[in-house]
Amino acid sequence: MSKKWIYAVITAAGLTMALATPAAAHVITDPGVATQGGHAAFAFLVPNERTDAGTVKLEVTLPTDHPIGSVYTKPLAGWTAQVVKEGDAVRRISWTAQQGVRIDPGQYQEFKVSVDSLPKDTDKLVMPAVQTYDNGQVVAWDEPPTGGAEPQRPAPVLVLRPGPAGEDTHDAAHAHGGDGANVATSVHGATDSTARWLSGVALVVAALGLGLGVGAVLRTRRRRSA
Repeated sequence: MSKKWIYAVITAAGLTMALATPAAAHVITDPGVATQGGHAAFAFLVPNERTDAGTVKLEVTLPTDHPIGSVYTKPLAGWTAQVVKEGDAVRRISWTAQQGVRIDPGQYQEFKVSVDSLPKDTDKLVMPAVQTYDNGQVVAWDEPPTGGAEPQRPAPVLVLRPGPAGEDTHDAAHAHGGDGANVATSVHGATDSTARWLSGVALVVAALGLGLGVGAVLRTRRRRSA
């Protein structure tokens, strides 16, 4: 085994880690699927992608073309939630950290909501988010899906799927998990973004395993030649 090949393996492992890491850095919904016309409970997962600052605010904007009449936020210690309505629809949800509280580097937080009467006339809700850091940096996750490659700063998306024919979506939600969960969210808990992140992690593990195997072969050859 040549040294050039070994260096190529190590370089590939490094590139794999570099490519896999950013996939987990954006704001997503979890679970990422709900039932059209039903009720749903889900969270906005917010990782801190910075190494030199902490996240202190999240603001999410709800669509006006598919309005939602009511949103309830789950209390979160150290954070103040605010729901802003325009007319009969919720327009924005924000969470602001209290003094001394933040999402530290290498950590994430879940901001949980319960939503009533999801739209029946769309297959997804695109909800742009703005993440604010305590160093003043503001990052907008506001790019909608295009059907092709994932944008650089994708907006959180809640996929909406038709409910079972002839079944009331509100009753189905409580019959299959309670606490606002619904059939779709209990079965399809992972979003496409999360799946890509897990795939990236698997690639990293495989590359590291290959690198360790190469190291073991080299050590064995050295002992034999000594």
